[in-house]
Amino acid sequence: MQKKYNQSRAGVIFDVFNYIFLILLAVVCVLPMVHLFAISLSSKTAITAGAVGIFPVDASLEAYANLLKESEFFRAGLISVERTVLGVAINMLLTILAAYPLSKSTATFRARQKYVWFFLISMLFTGGMIPTYLIVRYTGLIDTIWSLILPTAVPVFSVILLQNYFKGLPGELSESAQIDGASHWRILFQLYLPLSKPVLAVLVLFSAFNHWNSWVDGMLYINDTTKYPLQTYLQTIVVDVDPTRINSLRDIGELCQENSNAAQVFLSIIPILLIYPFLQKHFANGIVLGAVKG
Repeated sequence: MQKKYNQSRAGVIFDVFNYIFLILLAVVCVLPMVHLFAISLSSKTAITAGAVGIFPVDASLEAYANLLKESEFFRAGLISVERTVLGVAINMLLTILAAYPLSKSTATFRARQKYVWFFLISMLFTGGMIPTYLIVRYTGLIDTIWSLILPTAVPVFSVILLQNYFKGLPGELSESAQIDGASHWRILFQLYLPLSKPVLAVLVLFSAFNHWNSWVDGMLYINDTTKYPLQTYLQTIVVDVDPTRINSLRDIGELCQENSNAAQVFLSIIPILLIYPFLQKHFANGIVLGAVKG
């Protein structure tokens, strides 16, 4: 028989209030998305009258049916997918290659401390918007997908998180591998990385979020609106309505702009919602291990 855990009354009260608080917090986070989804399914009259809450009024799929005709939305979505895939791959490759030598002791890597300060200073002090734009411009990256990827190719916070995790791994593992003749490349890819799945999952999630949700760099580095990533495209139609898009909006018929915008914004959230559940189980564990070890 398994013994029951007898909790004090104060502990029970704390747990009850803790659960209530977390449930309320979750509801507050979910309600905006529910409201957005309700607007996308509601009629023009109901939206104009402000009658839409968390449930659709005069429910209709007209917004999503008409959205299928919006080639600009899907073109921007494909650009964001391309950016996210390339960006995550480059971020993770450079993060791993930078974190591994930084996790070694100064006896193994004598210049370690200099590189640590180099990365730390670059995280605390940035060049600023204008110098970064000039670099992107003079390197010929304007209006290319690389202008959205290369300026953030090395996420320093991820490097620090991963190097701390690597430092927490038992040193005997790499020492025994070196005795058996393994090179640093083999130790990294066949020993360290398989043991670092939780923190790697977190870093992939961070990188994917940053690339998918970023819109400012698209406004800065992309002049051709047909090359906008999805979030930049949504910013132009939700916040700053582009006069060149008026004809396409009129083609939607009597569908109001807010209805169409809500449908597009809601669809843009779905890819992240599909990815997060697969990595969520590693999230808390990876953050704690990468932050406190070493």
